[in-house]
Amino acid sequence: MSSAVATVLRSRPGTPLPPAEAVTRADPYGDDLQLALYLCYELHYRGFAGVDPDWEWDPELLRLRGAMEQRFLTALRADVPRRESVTEALEEILVEPVDGAGTSHYLKDEGEVWQLREYAAHRSLYHLKEADPHAWVIPRLWGRAKAAMVAVEYDEFGAGRAERVHARLFADLMADLGLDTSYGHYVDAAASEMLTLANLMSLFGLHRALRGALVGHFAAVEVTSSPGSRRMAEAMQRLEAGPAAVHFYAEHVEADAVHEQVVRREVIAGLLEEEPWLEADVAFGIDATEWADARLGDRLLTSWRKGESSLRKPL
Repeated sequence: MSSAVATVLRSRPGTPLPPAEAVTRADPYGDDLQLALYLCYELHYRGFAGVDPDWEWDPELLRLRGAMEQRFLTALRADVPRRESVTEALEEILVEPVDGAGTSHYLKDEGEVWQLREYAAHRSLYHLKEADPHAWVIPRLWGRAKAAMVAVEYDEFGAGRAERVHARLFADLMADLGLDTSYGHYVDAAASEMLTLANLMSLFGLHRALRGALVGHFAAVEVTSSPGSRRMAEAMQRLEAGPAAVHFYAEHVEADAVHEQVVRREVIAGLLEEEPWLEADVAFGIDATEWADARLGDRLLTSWRKGESSLRKPL
């Protein structure tokens, strides 16, 4: 499916696409569906060199994308452990376990430079467009929620200074690690678990009906970012990854500690004050983000502990 989508994108809009029925047989989290979905979503971001921009709104491609989204979302709703209460969902991530053993713990304590490089290559699918999909929710909010969301996004986009845009800071991190900083360069190398995590925010962002889930996704990212970033900054220092690599995570330690409070007390509270019926969706967004992130962590650590690459293609 992904090869078929990639092929037609090189042609003129209107070129025949695979039948939507083929999607029903695809693994909702597999390389094929997730890469095809990523290619479709990217048309709403920066697009691809040589690809006709009219593909963005091609009816047949949107039909195929819709079938893939339905397959993906149905699987998520079935597989993600669900909480109806935002309070319960947040409580699960506000307090870190004493015996934490995730990716940032591993990289801080025993990771090697080649593993840092792989981690950055994976995460570039998210961080080189950091905050972009969350911006789609702004016109769908109002009052307290909108004002607070814009305030946080303003920081994410560098507070008016291009060199401080978080996506720019991550590109500088990649340069310190000797990686290609081109936007989308590692799409073909990233694991399906990373594609899933990146596609999750695009799925939530592109659909107004999922605005609550996108706010939940944003909350999960901001709540968990500060402690994880502290560990990643220590990992970068221990392995002498370079000043820009350390700076990216050090910046997130401070900024996201503040953002977490704003998102919880103003964005979520403001949204639910206006639309209380969205609470289950916000909780779903939090839970789905944590579930997808845990799957990526399992993929990375399982590979690394075997001394194997976690990427589909070597760096």
